[in-house]
Amino acid sequence: MPNASARPKHGRRTRRRRREDPARNELVSSSLESAQQCLFNQDYGTAFVHYLLVLNLAPMFKDFARESFRFTLFKWTEELDSVGRIQELFDCYEQALELFPADEVILNSMGEHLFRMGFRDEAAGHFHKALKLRPDYPEARENFYRVANWLVERWHFLMLNDHERNRKYQQAIQKAVQSGCNTVLDIGTGTGILGMCAKKAGAAEVYACELSKTMYELACEVLTANKMDDSIKIVHMKSLEMEVPKDIPQKVSLVVTETVDAGLFGEGIIESLIHAWHHLLLPPQRGENEFQDQSATGRVIPAGATVFGMALESLEIRRHHRLCVSEVGSLSISAAGELRSPVSCSPEPDESMEPYTTERLSRLPGGYKALTEPFTALNIDFNNVQELEGLSSREVQRIRLPVTQGGELDALAVWFQLHLDEDSSLSTGPEEDTCWEQAIYPVHSTKGFVLKPQDELVVEVSCRDAFLRLCSVAVLRDGREICLDTLQDPQNTGDPVSNQTPEAELCTALACLQTEQNQTKDFCMLECSEMALLNNREYHQSFSSALSKLISQMKVKCQNKEPGVQSDSADLLFVLDVSEGFSLLSLIAASHGHVKAFSSVEKVKQQEVLKRLAQSNNVPEQHLEFWLNNMEDEQGMLKRPSREKLWSAIILDCVETCGLIRQKLMEKASLARCLLEDGGSIFPAKIVVQGILVESDTLLLESAVQGQEATLGFNIAPFINQFTVPVHVFLDFSTLECRHLSEFVELFVLDLMESTANYTSREVKVQATSAGRVTAIPFWYQIHLDQEISVSTLSQNSHWKQAAVVLQQPLRVQAGDWVRLAVKLQKSAISISAHIENPPGPMEQ
Repeated sequence: MPNASARPKHGRRTRRRRREDPARNELVSSSLESAQQCLFNQDYGTAFVHYLLVLNLAPMFKDFARESFRFTLFKWTEELDSVGRIQELFDCYEQALELFPADEVILNSMGEHLFRMGFRDEAAGHFHKALKLRPDYPEARENFYRVANWLVERWHFLMLNDHERNRKYQQAIQKAVQSGCNTVLDIGTGTGILGMCAKKAGAAEVYACELSKTMYELACEVLTANKMDDSIKIVHMKSLEMEVPKDIPQKVSLVVTETVDAGLFGEGIIESLIHAWHHLLLPPQRGENEFQDQSATGRVIPAGATVFGMALESLEIRRHHRLCVSEVGSLSISAAGELRSPVSCSPEPDESMEPYTTERLSRLPGGYKALTEPFTALNIDFNNVQELEGLSSREVQRIRLPVTQGGELDALAVWFQLHLDEDSSLSTGPEEDTCWEQAIYPVHSTKGFVLKPQDELVVEVSCRDAFLRLCSVAVLRDGREICLDTLQDPQNTGDPVSNQTPEAELCTALACLQTEQNQTKDFCMLECSEMALLNNREYHQSFSSALSKLISQMKVKCQNKEPGVQSDSADLLFVLDVSEGFSLLSLIAASHGHVKAFSSVEKVKQQEVLKRLAQSNNVPEQHLEFWLNNMEDEQGMLKRPSREKLWSAIILDCVETCGLIRQKLMEKASLARCLLEDGGSIFPAKIVVQGILVESDTLLLESAVQGQEATLGFNIAPFINQFTVPVHVFLDFSTLECRHLSEFVELFVLDLMESTANYTSREVKVQATSAGRVTAIPFWYQIHLDQEISVSTLSQNSHWKQAAVVLQQPLRVQAGDWVRLAVKLQKSAISISAHIENPPGPMEQ
């Protein structure tokens, strides 16, 4: 019987393979032993290769070796990252995921690398997979929330909650389609709402494109849910790459788009529309009075825009973009040279600088003062391709603005009116109830120049590289032109420009050239938050006082230990500052004498600034060291450069500018405690998280699409709200529209000096002082440098923003109700849930 004879043969073949297993097992065993020996020798690359061999040959060892394999992978990829071998790094992760495709820790770690490299869509996918595998995995949840803020920016929620904006776009699209524009392309579709409006209005064919992978996938889900996935074709690509008939079968009669930012042109609408007019759109209508079939001609919604601007004074803008103080923490900073933020506008493009930043002027801390009336800076017709093509080559326009109020010139603010068609428009002005911010062009070169009524401010407007550029170049005062770019003293300006001789003009030009060369020589760029930190006197004075106290105590301790012995360089106190970015704290420590300070500032230009300041403040050169210059391994951040002596003080950067606790803070604090000498201290020693119950519709509108009704009749909210995050960051609590429903309350304490005092969760009772709906709990930090000295991230001069936990469901309270808050800190992520407790109990201390 054939089947009967087959079985023993199959069995014999199996037994023969098993007899070969000893050699295989010996290879596996020796490779496993080699991997462990390489780990002991910190040869992580070789260890990783051995583990790959072991786990591919003997998958049964996966559970046994999982933890060691993870450790080896992470160590080896850290080394690859530090030397820029990025492709090999990702190859290692792909090999690891082939072995462990459902390992949430490896998925999360690869997502972190992808996010750091700028691959946000791919990072989000890995974080999302890790969360699906383990929904309670705190690191993956925190990472997903962080990347969600990048992928689906908060303005998506604001726009979808802006009913007036949605209605006007819908009406303009409906009007165009009904007039004969029956083929439509939605450029930068986002959620797909404009394309769906066109289909609902009766367009025969609708196409859409979206560059962001996350938004493309979201739009596909939205179209499917609204049963339009068969009638709207969406492609994942730039409109600039689209071709007829490859991507769409024919040219369309209508393009709809909202690819505009606060500065109008920043999202590339000019380039997109020029390409569309040449490749994707039917030709425009030839004349206003000439009748043509709308289906045979092309048009764009929005049809055009008018840009407005005004000069203003604002301390908040000033302190983020230029140096406002002459002394910081007892240090004179006059020798720092020119410091400025990376936001600086000039007629000529500069890839290292952004021409403008954005602010919501209605919520600007400290407010602002308008120094001129609003003026028209530019008009643009999106239906005129010649005008679009000629925009970058337009001559620089000089506008003279009468100064209406005296004040310090800090910035030009810009907004626009978007003309959807001849009947309807949207305004992004500061007085409008709009989802838009305004573009801010900070003034760097005036050094406190005060405008006076009767002055005229000269502004230049240009559009080089299709970016709108506004520059304050001069002030006309009493018949004289004061050149702001050359930083001249108004009291020492020369003759009126109109009366200058050619020789005088040449001398002025040479003087300007010399000034420009000097500025370039001493120029140093700081991030906006770093500039604001540098301008924070209170912060630096607090650190200076706390460091002075500690250094005095340590000096006394050294003298008491060896009375009568003269101190030498070996007895210096060692202070390490591991602050992120530019920091003066190491130099402040060194200025107290008998201290050698180590700075983590990495950028060469910034190191040069610190060296100049050290020299001008009589700090010996050898007492300030940039230790990262000699460190190849980032993981050595908290190690002593010299093993003979421990640190007297370690300064940790604990709070991100956005208002969140820095990742891995407590791990760094744990390591830092081991490296302190007896009597040494971590700065800060303790962080107290404080908060308040508030009712804020603004936070709800910025966090999720609100209400039960569909947006313009479309089912969008369930899909975009997947990217709702529970913590709102970069919040200015001082200008937040909200009602306070309680007093300030202590939510949590992080003790960086005493590990046994820490916990991961806490319940806090807070009494409502007013009736209302608790929609959010804004929070901030009191940073205690020691027992007496502290700084608050809520202070008016703080460079930090605040954050807020937005509740999933608002909690209605009456005055006198006790609300129990369950506060948790997992890694660096704070979560808070709230419910009313009855009957009331005593306040928890």
